[in-house]
Amino acid sequence: MHASEKMAANLQAVLVDLIDLHVQGKQAHWNILGTNFRDLHLQLDEIVDAAREFADDTAERMRALYAVPDGRSSTVAATSHLDQFPGGEITTHDAIDQVTLRLYQATGTMRDVHDEVDDEDPTTADLLHGFIERLEQLAWMVSAENRAPSTPLAGATTPAVADASAHA
Repeated sequence: MHASEKMAANLQAVLVDLIDLHVQGKQAHWNILGTNFRDLHLQLDEIVDAAREFADDTAERMRALYAVPDGRSSTVAATSHLDQFPGGEITTHDAIDQVTLRLYQATGTMRDVHDEVDDEDPTTADLLHGFIERLEQLAWMVSAENRAPSTPLAGATTPAVADASAHA
């Protein structure tokens, strides 16, 4: 099977978001300070590892479908759907919200392209299912750091995170 131009573009959108998620996760990992530093520091490595693995899986699937992945930094910077991560040091509390937002932005892209991918190649859509499942689990786990019992996500985080999670 050869991917159509639309399929290649959809997978490229997923790829750049995953590459960006990986890089932004490391930015957070290096610059967090505050309560539960060690736990979040380690959790960010888990997120980075998942994003890196899923990016590689996406690019290799693209090649299997005779599409050409573009993971160059200029392409990622120009086409990512993720907000840019703030520079400098960041508190663990704020980093949690920032990372949660980007996890939901990445899965939002996957959900946006899913139906078109599934129409052309259900096998590739199955990859997206697994990515979405794991990244949303990680979003839930990291966002729990800023929540209290019986507090919905919308009441415990920024409006951007609440909105992104509602569309996930």
